Amino acid sequence: MGQQHLAGPVTVALVEDHQVVVDGVRSWFSPPGPVCLVAQGSTIESVRDVAADVLMLDLNLNGTLVVDRVAELCGGGQRVIVFSEHEEPEIVRAVLDAGASAFIGKGRATRESCLETILEVAADKPSMTPPMAQAIATDEGPHRPQLSDKERAALLFWFQSMSKASVAARMGIKERTVRQYIDRARVKYAAAGRPAPTKEKLLICAIQDGLVRPDEVTVYTSLAARSGGEPRGQER
Repeated sequence: MGQQHLAGPVTVALVEDHQVVVDGVRSWFSPPGPVCLVAQGSTIESVRDVAADVLMLDLNLNGTLVVDRVAELCGGGQRVIVFSEHEEPEIVRAVLDAGASAFIGKGRATRESCLETILEVAADKPSMTPPMAQAIATDEGPHRPQLSDKERAALLFWFQSMSKASVAARMGIKERTVRQYIDRARVKYAAAGRPAPTKEKLLICAIQDGLVRPDEVTVYTSLAARSGGEPRGQER
């Protein structure tokens, strides 16, 4: 699941337990078009083995909130878009911190907005929907973005001159997930009115906000370098 999209329509698996919503989503993604619904089920397990570029997940399944399952899915390499009526900022922040690529609110979703978000997520590009913007804007200290532990860890390794591939190996995650963490940090800073389009600017912002200490930003030495296989700090 979660393979990089190369050709043809982006494939989507939907976890949703209300048939009327399923029918609506299916009508949005009927061929021909840039997005194709390839599987649907009322439980996470029902679509777990389906190869799809993106998983759209309703948070309230059969009367139970499944916020705690988001980290598990994202940790397995799946691109997850939460598709829910539960747009409370604390819930949106929780699923984003767990690794969800985007959050779409059912109450204001349209075919066009869903397609845009799905295509951005499938291409591993940062996405910003109204519920996400609201969650970030209402976070504590809006001028000091709240980064998740994994976002901060990815930034710190990256600031230490590690390549994104090396960061992924160190954290035990996919390289595209590392890119998502870095892009999400940039989105949060942009939403707070402090855009950080470059690595240097992002590092400055992170140090200013106390998210990273200057003494933590040391040059990373790979295992190969420690054994004499490559020059110190070569990875970028």
